Amino acid sequence: MIETLKKYALENNIPIILDDGIEFIENYIKTHNIKTILEIGTAIGYSSIRMALINSNIKITTIERNELLYKEAIKNINKFNFNKQINVIYDDAFNVQLKDKFDLIFIDSSKAQYIKIFEKFKGNLNDKGAIITDNLNFHGLVKDYDNIKSKDLRQLVGKIKNFISFLKNNKEFKTIFYDIGDGISISERC
Repeated sequence: MIETLKKYALENNIPIILDDGIEFIENYIKTHNIKTILEIGTAIGYSSIRMALINSNIKITTIERNELLYKEAIKNINKFNFNKQINVIYDDAFNVQLKDKFDLIFIDSSKAQYIKIFEKFKGNLNDKGAIITDNLNFHGLVKDYDNIKSKDLRQLVGKIKNFISFLKNNKEFKTIFYDIGDGISISERC
């Protein structure tokens, strides 16, 4: 059934995490005994469902601001009977105020807002938790920045480069970068 979600995403141009990226995160969740996850950027619920499939004790809160994607995510989560395990919030992440603490925060939303999202939700991270961010290679364009012709695309990729620099120079978190999927980082408090 998970393959049906992947097919739907592909046919409808909905970006979802690449196979080796989600497999890497699934392995991280297993090896670090992650029980609570906050995901910023639900899309159709694909990555939340993949993470929930690991263990029935995992609880996920995920935020999606696009109404059509939110509705599709709810439909998919219900198909998998994960409505008690995955809580989907329909709102812009910047409007959401959470008091809960999470073992893992997964950022896979508006690339241009990564620094603001990281800063906003880092307070919701457990002391031993981690923030994982996807799409740091952005289809290879981060490394090929000088050859980007489109001004809008250069601006977006420039913001991703700024986020990478922000992580590298962050004194509060130690970040390791992985050339897996579309580029993943894991940030843990120092």
